[in-house]
Amino acid sequence: MLKLQLPTDPKWANVAEGNIKEILIDHAFCEQKAASNAISIITKYPEYSELVEAMSALAIEEMEHFRTVHEKITERGWKLGRERKDNYVNEIAKFFNKSGHNREETLVHKLLFAAMIEARSCERFKVLSDNIDDNELAEFYLDLMISEANHYTMFLKFAHQYGDAICDVDAIWNEFLKFEAEVIKNYGTQERIHG
Repeated sequence: MLKLQLPTDPKWANVAEGNIKEILIDHAFCEQKAASNAISIITKYPEYSELVEAMSALAIEEMEHFRTVHEKITERGWKLGRERKDNYVNEIAKFFNKSGHNREETLVHKLLFAAMIEARSCERFKVLSDNIDDNELAEFYLDLMISEANHYTMFLKFAHQYGDAICDVDAIWNEFLKFEAEVIKNYGTQERIHG
């Protein structure tokens, strides 16, 4: 369903489980950034009522996820700490040339970018849920995997809804999948959701 071209090595779960504190902190900030992205889309594209409704619901859901992850951090006696830089996200953003596009094309690119992050997060959550020994966290990541899959399909649906009349969304998505596969080759060794 996700069509990611390079799956995460299940051994990444061992790296993650070796430092659950770092994974949870990084994950918390991923959820916060997802909420911020949804709000940013609302701010930049308020005329798309259906999109605004979906992004408002998404922002609330992502902040609920943030809260839940934060609870898991504090339950273990840890503190949130400072935000971690997400090099993976910065690298895949380079796929989209920022210049020469109209507002609608830029929206399609934002939606595809969000879809890719949700797809990779979904895949990573599955790897965690299938491979870590902590049963509580395994179940937690299984639930989140389903949520991320829904977000992925929602972003792709909106990309087609707003983009099919102005560009070849599938062609862009397929090229983006190839690009992401090259980027992700350099990751999978750190205690980060995308690391």
